[in-house]
Amino acid sequence: MKSILVLCTGNSCRSQIAEGYLRHFAAEKAKVYSAGVETHGVNPKAVETMKADGIDISKHTSNNINEYQGLNFDYVITVCDHAREVCPFFPSGAEKFHYNFPDPAKATGTEAEVMEQFANVRDMIKQYSKEFIEKHF
Repeated sequence: MKSILVLCTGNSCRSQIAEGYLRHFAAEKAKVYSAGVETHGVNPKAVETMKADGIDISKHTSNNINEYQGLNFDYVITVCDHAREVCPFFPSGAEKFHYNFPDPAKATGTEAEVMEQFANVRDMIKQYSKEFIEKHF
C-alpha cells in the first residue's frame, strides 16, 4: 500500500482538508497522513466546511513533521509555500508535489464570508485531491 504525507505550516486547515479528501478518494489504496512544520490544532472551521461536504475530519489530530521522520512515504505533497521552503529532507524516495492553496484561516469578513472562503479553498483542494488520486493510483 502506498503512503502519502500532506504538509502545511500548522497542520490546521489545508493539510487537514487534503488528508480528508485524499483518504476519501484513495479509499483502501493508500495510507494518508498530514503534518505541519508547526502544530496549531485542527481548525474548527475546517471541520465544519468538510462536514458540509460529507467528510468527517473531527477526529484528525494536528501533527508535527518530526513525528514522521522514520517513515518512508511514496508521495509528499506540500500545500503552502512556507511548508515547501522549510520542509525537512526525507531520506526516502518520496515523489514531491506542491500546490500553494490560499490559507482560509486568514479569511476576513462576516462569518458567512469567512465560511464561503473556507468552502472555496475546500473545493480547490477537493479537485486537486481527486485528480491526484486518479493520476497516481
